[in-house]
Amino acid sequence: MSELVGIVDSLENKVSKLLHKMELLHQVNAKLEKELDALKAENNSKLQALADWEEKYNSLKMANTMLGSDTSKTEAKLKINTLIRELDVCIAKLAD
Repeated sequence: MSELVGIVDSLENKVSKLLHKMELLHQVNAKLEKELDALKAENNSKLQALADWEEKYNSLKMANTMLGSDTSKTEAKLKINTLIRELDVCIAKLAD
């Protein structure tokens, strides 16, 4: 009978240790999830900043070509034609 009590005590001890480890793992998991969310938010803000800088770069590049830069006059003409087509579409929609 004492052997049975010893086995039960041992099992209780092991279960208690496992429950403690599980609680620790839950805490670590929650911490990692918070860190992941923070990193995702940071990544999204950096992607937005990158998109903003790319837009600024393209605007600056277009301004340089319109100022007479010989490197890409054709590109400037194509961009102007695209803008004119977009304006035409907008005017046509407003006219309807």
